[in-house]
Amino acid sequence: MSGQHNASDLLLLIAFRHSITEPNVEAGFERLNAIAAGKLESYAFHDALAACLRDGLIREPVRLPENSLQCHWQLELTPKGVDAVRAMTRAHAMTADQLLDHLLQHA
Repeated sequence: MSGQHNASDLLLLIAFRHSITEPNVEAGFERLNAIAAGKLESYAFHDALAACLRDGLIREPVRLPENSLQCHWQLELTPKGVDAVRAMTRAHAMTADQLLDHLLQHA
């Protein structure tokens, strides 16, 4: 998938529809890319992740949960991220699943 904007939209839509918790960022990318049918490139994923974090659309993905022995990687939207997904779906007059499918078909 080319373009940070499309990768960011894809990242937000996947986070909106799927619970992503993995042991590290590499496993997180693999899980996201599996959901994206292999259409997400590593560099685009990392750029989109940084942009979404910078813009306050996702929470810090590396976490150390209380009483755990190691960190894990989790993709979770902030309230601002949820609002962004809802605005995208309204703008395209599609559900989140439909918009995700549309983006993947045109990737």
